[in-house]
Amino acid sequence: MDRPVNIFYMGKGGVGKSTSAALNSLFLSRIGFEVLLVSLDPAHNQSDIFEKKLSDKPKQIVPHLQGIEIDQEQWIKRYLKDVQQQIRRTYAYLTSFNLEKYFKVIKHSPGLEEYALILAFKEISRKFSKADVLVFDMAPTALSLKFFNLPSLSLVWTNHLLALRKEIIKKRELITKIKLMKKEIETDKVLSSIQKSIREYTDLKQIFENPYLTKINLVMNPDLLSLAESRRIVDGLNAINISLSQVIVNKMQKNSSIDHIVREFDGVDLLTVPFSEAPLVGIDSLQRFISANEKIFIKQPLEILNKAG
Repeated sequence: MDRPVNIFYMGKGGVGKSTSAALNSLFLSRIGFEVLLVSLDPAHNQSDIFEKKLSDKPKQIVPHLQGIEIDQEQWIKRYLKDVQQQIRRTYAYLTSFNLEKYFKVIKHSPGLEEYALILAFKEISRKFSKADVLVFDMAPTALSLKFFNLPSLSLVWTNHLLALRKEIIKKRELITKIKLMKKEIETDKVLSSIQKSIREYTDLKQIFENPYLTKINLVMNPDLLSLAESRRIVDGLNAINISLSQVIVNKMQKNSSIDHIVREFDGVDLLTVPFSEAPLVGIDSLQRFISANEKIFIKQPLEILNKAG
């Protein structure tokens, strides 16, 4: 199945990450791609950049480009509701116990934000599977790295749970056996739930690690402070086998030097975007900037450009 290309924009606060995501989304839509721009950043700058009120419902910005802002709190609530329903289904035989007090504890579990964002990502990928490109304006660095790390971390945990559950089934003989076409099929609700989670996290991990489906565009400025955080981002991604697609050096001026950046990211595609004297706010202003710098924006990975075919 042909899947959309996912382009994730990451970077230190203030470097122009959201503006870079907006500009590239607008450019891709201009050359004929069907694009969805998704803000996963709780600050939600895209409404201000386009001067259009975006929400958790997709809104047309220009032809071929829609925008959506993820309501993180709503997705946390949805994630918690899914967990509660799953527990009730799996442990229906415990209805005599008061499970509500345990649900209250779940609300304070660590990692809810990244689980909520993963849930949102899965839903968006499903609903907009016919889009050519999904552009994600990412959350701050710490949360973004947790987001990308979640599938790998969850697989470690769920594989241990799988082994434990199989041992429990083996020792306590908790398997319900069903006769189907003269063949015995072993079923266990908890085991099935764990196996489903493993399949889902494996699929996510493969998407994030696939350089043809996932593009990480690291946005930075030509200063040492920006470089320091960019190093942390790259180290975090390398640790989970996710590669960098492009480094975008934003707000370049005539006297800006990027020799230190070139040395640091040797072998990675590097784009330099000039500083804009005019505020990059509003569609007309963004379009003028794209027109003046089209040679920069056309430097997309070939598999994205070929997708328009």
